[in-house]
Amino acid sequence: MDAALRAAVRQRAAFRCEYCQLPQEHAPFATFHVEHVIPRKHAGQTRLANLALACDRCNLHKGANLTGVDPDSGAVTPLFHPRRHRWEDHFRRDEARIEGRTAIGRTTVEVLCFNAPRRLRLRARLNASGEGQATS
Repeated sequence: MDAALRAAVRQRAAFRCEYCQLPQEHAPFATFHVEHVIPRKHAGQTRLANLALACDRCNLHKGANLTGVDPDSGAVTPLFHPRRHRWEDHFRRDEARIEGRTAIGRTTVEVLCFNAPRRLRLRARLNASGEGQATS
């Protein structure tokens, strides 16, 4: 993947994780990853339409997963796809927590561990400082 494509992904995402919405500036010691939404092992292509900016935590937990189990229904459910879905349709913020509005949202919250203690503490600190209004 060339530098121009990486730069285009970062700019399109406004330097924010496209999954949990954390801005890169609030994770200064971990460079966000340009990841394949549909992983290469599942025939995902390295092109702008299949790439997303992901924080290290979201990318680590997502891995090559395309689906997970909805904690409410127990059904196998697709994960959030930042090129096909709107974040606001699938997630909502409740203080420092991110909650799923839909099966896709609930499943993604669980698989990507959006509400892990470390992530909750970071969002709570950002909210308390006034920087958390548009962050995860």
